[in-house]
Amino acid sequence: MAAGAVLEAGLARLLFYPTLLYTLFRGKMLGRARREWYHRIDHVVLLGALPLRSITRQLVQDENVRGVITMNEEYETRFLCNSSKEWKKVGVEQLRLSTVDMTGIPTLADIQKGVQFALKYQSLGQCVYVHCKAGRSRSATMVAAYLIQVYNWSPEEAVRAITKIRSHVHIRPEQFKVLQEFHKITAVTAKESFHTS
Repeated sequence: MAAGAVLEAGLARLLFYPTLLYTLFRGKMLGRARREWYHRIDHVVLLGALPLRSITRQLVQDENVRGVITMNEEYETRFLCNSSKEWKKVGVEQLRLSTVDMTGIPTLADIQKGVQFALKYQSLGQCVYVHCKAGRSRSATMVAAYLIQVYNWSPEEAVRAITKIRSHVHIRPEQFKVLQEFHKITAVTAKESFHTS
């Protein structure tokens, strides 16, 4: 790992709890400053902050969540969220695609894995909760990729659709580039399957 990446990962760890407290605080505020913990993006995908143990029942029973895509590194979820085993006990499969907080960019391979995971649950008529720490950047990038795949949207259309529902999402330029790359691949695949059918 390059020295810069090590520094970024260290800074993310250092700022994890203060920024998580800020997210919790914004979730408790009244009025326009309040940020909902999660939002339903379509009939399959929910985008949100850390799925704290206290909302497990709500996600499983009320929202029909059977899959969880965790964009966090292990230390971020260790104490506050269900482990993979705990999710399994309540009938939920977890896919962890570790991405560094604040500066991390999901890899193209991870985006493809995450989208396929969501599509599996779509085909079962079940829901997927996609999250990072605050549900703003890493997880929003993953959800945008899912929308690109499912609705044949451009990256701009996908991000706009998410922002209409969850206004505080923030997809950084480097993350947007990965979405553009993913869009190119899905466009080529769609064209090829159209010509062979």
